[in-house]
Amino acid sequence: MAEIGYARVSTTGQSLDAQLKALADCEKVFQEKVSGAEGDRPQLKLMLEFVREGDVVIVTKLDRLARNTKHLLEIAELLEKKRVSLQIQNLGIDTGTPTGKLMLTMVGAIATFERELMLERQAEGIALAKQRGKYKGRKPTAMLKRNQVIPLLEEGLPKPEIAKRVGISLSSVQRIAREQQ
Repeated sequence: MAEIGYARVSTTGQSLDAQLKALADCEKVFQEKVSGAEGDRPQLKLMLEFVREGDVVIVTKLDRLARNTKHLLEIAELLEKKRVSLQIQNLGIDTGTPTGKLMLTMVGAIATFERELMLERQAEGIALAKQRGKYKGRKPTAMLKRNQVIPLLEEGLPKPEIAKRVGISLSSVQRIAREQQ
């Protein structure tokens, strides 16, 4: 039986140090700096492929592992098929027990519910601010760079190269190009 850790932070500006310290007793720790929302988390995939029957996957917090309840339950099901248990340190959950399995499902559902409520409150706040004329949204930064993009388009540079040079997304370059036609 091996204890395998997984640590993740959302941005390169954040530090993994606290998670790595908490996972110091693990035989192997997979770590990455990538947003959970991005979907592509290579170290998570590697960890899920690496674990073997009898292993224990340890994470410090639930949100470091999964983006939502569905994703959490998919990971838990995969681990269960491999006969690997999951421990979430800050919640004291261990899916090696029937109570731990139940708690994982309940906590995941509550976390998703909380996130949906937060997004709903945020949308309501934005709508109220718009009514009062206080909310303008973010500035269209890519469109402010239109004067830099147009000459490069006219030179015939590839759109991905333009996006890289100017520091905007490829879709913004494509939108500017469409508007020019």
